[in-house]
Amino acid sequence: MTPFRARVRALSQARILTLSRMAADLELTPAYLSALEHGHRSKPSWSLVQQIIDYFNLIWEDADELRELARVSHPRVVIDTSGLSARATLVANRLAGEIADADEKMLNEILAVMDAQDEPASD
Repeated sequence: MTPFRARVRALSQARILTLSRMAADLELTPAYLSALEHGHRSKPSWSLVQQIIDYFNLIWEDADELRELARVSHPRVVIDTSGLSARATLVANRLAGEIADADEKMLNEILAVMDAQDEPASD
């Protein structure tokens, strides 16, 4: 399940909405929403994201969060390491080969390392 769909599922469960009801309200097929949920479709379109934001009446941070989750929810990722170091290619290939077996602890540790790289250095 993509991060985007996990958030949409939480929103719909909080409002006690079925997949079929939400699909009908959004004028989509339940099969399409299910395919999004299981990563069998590409990341959601900008218009679908906006439609869902309006549907759930999300504002400010919640709307921004959903937009960001949609941006990072492509179920099939390609990492182009051409021009990068051999070590970068090794990391990309190891991640591709081992991601299916990674548990939540490992995923959290990888994200923590990446998040630490994003933080500005303190003086």
